[in-house]
Formats: sequence, C-alpha cells, structure tokens
Amino acid sequence: MTQVVHTRDELAAVLDAAGGEIAVVMTMGALHEGHRRLIRVARERSPFVVVTIFVNPLQFGPAEDFEKYPRTLDEDLEACRAEGAAVVFAPGRDDVYPGGAPSITMNPGPLGAILEGASRPGHFSGMLTVVEKLLRLTRADVAFFGEKDFQQLALIRRMVVDLELGVEIVGVPTVREDDGLALSSRNRYLSPTERISALALSRALREGAVHSEPKAVLAAAGKILADEPGARLDYLELTGPDLGAVPTDGPARLLVAARVGATRLIDNVSIVLRKEA
Repeated sequence: MTQVVHTRDELAAVLDAAGGEIAVVMTMGALHEGHRRLIRVARERSPFVVVTIFVNPLQFGPAEDFEKYPRTLDEDLEACRAEGAAVVFAPGRDDVYPGGAPSITMNPGPLGAILEGASRPGHFSGMLTVVEKLLRLTRADVAFFGEKDFQQLALIRRMVVDLELGVEIVGVPTVREDDGLALSSRNRYLSPTERISALALSRALREGAVHSEPKAVLAAAGKILADEPGARLDYLELTGPDLGAVPTDGPARLLVAARVGATRLIDNVSIVLRKEA
C-alpha cells in the first residue's frame, strides 16, 4: 500500500521504518508513462520506492510557466499506487523551503551555463538546490532520472560526486510515443497541428544518428528542423557523452531544443562517432 505524506516529520517517520535501500524518483507531478517507467525501474532495484511530487518554483524563470504548470495530484497518486511506490512525498512550498526562498543555492558551474543554462538562466541552480534537498530529506541510496533531461542528469551526477553525497544516480532511457515524440508533461499544451510540428525534433535526432561524422550529423539533423516552420530552433548541439568536447571517435550526444507554438520542448539521442578512414 502506498503511503502519502506531506510534511518532513511525516516523511521521516515513514523512512525510519523503511529498513533497507531507499530508491527515489523525483517529479513535478503531471505523471506520464515516462515517470511510470522510472518507478518501475526503481522497483526492480528496491522494494522501497519514494516518489516526490513538487513543482519547484526556484527552477522557473519569470517568463516561464510556473503558475500554469499542470497540477494533477489525484491522478498522480493513482499512478504511483498502480506502480507500487511505497511512499509519495507531496510537500508544500513551506515544507521544502521552510525559511522562504533560500539565500544560498547551488552553483551549477560551467556545465550549467551551456545549452539549457544559456536559454534558461537560473534554471539549473534552482533544480540542483531542490534535488540536493530532496536527496537528503528522502535519505536516498539511489535515485532515478530520465535521460530526456540529459543536461539535468549530467549536472546531478556532477553534484553528487563533487559534494560527496553518497547517492547512486541512475539514468533511464527516454520514453517515447509511438510516433517518436519524447514524453513530456508539457506535450499537453500542444495543439494537434503543433504536435505534428513537434515531431521534427525526434525526426531530426534520428536523421542525425544515421551518420558518424560530426558535420554530417549536424547537417542532417539541421535540415529536418530548417524544413519545419512550426518549430523555432533554440539550439542543436553535438557534445561528448558528458556534455564536454565532441570526441573524434566513440560515444557522443546530440541535443535539441525548440519552441513549438508557446511550448518549449527538448530532446536528445546517443550517437557513436567514427573516425574517417
């Protein structure tokens, strides 16, 4: 049976009785199949899975969608029960930030200044601040994050290593619709026409992944996006697997962000580069 708690004290009481490894899945609610997959993968690792549901104000910019971000707690709790989560921690803002907005927050460093960080100043500072808090509050031994938010995953891994938090971070592959669109809570904002335009992101990644030379990867992906007027490109970047320099040979990552209508979408795919003969 899934226990639902809302305060730090309630969470602590439940965790005191956990008796074993604690696996954590952090969400902002509006759960979809991608989140459910995270819970299932976590349950394969540990019978005691904590799901957190908290729309974190610190990671939204002033022109972003904090107020209209979907809040569907009743449906989210049903999904967590169906997937066998042991605990759902759904705190209010005062439970996460009892002293109000924190005066000290996480600095994401150079890795947080590129890609999403360049487009959304302050986003990663707010994200890392709440993740660090929730890792401690949930007493996590292992935490699961989706690869769709690949830069987020890379930053969390870096934070855990640099601050010696002693938590294992596991990345779970992106879950997609049958037509290739990466699952996102923001997909519900898309009109039918916009949703068709949004498919250009995943199509561009697939076309890029066919190639193994960096210029060819970017050219193939870029052409798909240039031919879709309904998707306004923010960035299309090829990086190393840790978001560092592009390797001449071996694993790499192709990342894209674009705005479709009023909705900003991101996606990425793993690519293997090969040296030219």
